[in-house]
Amino acid sequence: MTVRQQKTVKTLLEAMPYIRRFWGATVVVKYGGAAMTSPQLQEQFAEDMVLLRLVGMKPVVVHGGGPQISSFMSRLDMKVEFVAGQRVTDATTMEVARMVLVGKVNKEIVGLINRHGGAAVGLSGEDGRLIRAVPKEHYDEEGRALDLGYVGDVAEVNVGVLDLLSEEVIPVVAGVGAAADGQAYNINADAVAGELAAALKAEKIVFLSDVEGIYEDQGVEETPISECDLSYIGALQGAGRISGGMVPKVGAIRRALEAGVKSAHVIDARVEHAVLLEILTDSGCGTKVTA
Repeated sequence: MTVRQQKTVKTLLEAMPYIRRFWGATVVVKYGGAAMTSPQLQEQFAEDMVLLRLVGMKPVVVHGGGPQISSFMSRLDMKVEFVAGQRVTDATTMEVARMVLVGKVNKEIVGLINRHGGAAVGLSGEDGRLIRAVPKEHYDEEGRALDLGYVGDVAEVNVGVLDLLSEEVIPVVAGVGAAADGQAYNINADAVAGELAAALKAEKIVFLSDVEGIYEDQGVEETPISECDLSYIGALQGAGRISGGMVPKVGAIRRALEAGVKSAHVIDARVEHAVLLEILTDSGCGTKVTA
């Protein structure tokens, strides 16, 4: 047996107990970062989702598309405006966001997974009353309410449609929900992933990001934390060490774990086959958080 063959066998044997343990388990994966922009990493992400399905897991993919929305708006000479990190979303911006997220990005992900032998189906929160949205309440540093337009929060999740689909296919969910009156709202995809994981009683929730994991201080990227619990994350938050794009991820992690999800993982989307490495190997490639 060659050295390469020995490594292949070792890898398969290492994965075996994880495959056995997570057979039939739901894994919610928030797709983002470099894995959405690099053609090579896009292909590898699709392969990861197909393989998870083939070994008996039930992946549910959630995605946003902020950079794609901004790019499309620029092409249309539309003003791109953010307030305190939140996109101001008037009716026209919401129309573009819906078109980009549901009609373009979602379909591209579905097509990618299907080309690699999977069976993916695209959804938004509007389909099957999956996500009921409410306007997001946001305040400035002085406590004054900010009008963000059609930016929403998740008020309720109806996972009936996902329960049916995930038995046969890989659902791919865009971060758009609808209010009771039918008005569409753009919702942070991290928050959507956390709410879906909670409602689905998922085994795991995985966030692909362009950092190696959660750091002791997000402002000083050193060696990421390998594993910790919610109380430790709370201490970092209290010390002001969670910032930027990690804030909504940590909020979603807390929501999921407090609802009974066994573990949450923040992994580096720039690493090849990052999802498989985190779920099916001993070493992993990011930060694991438990309750």
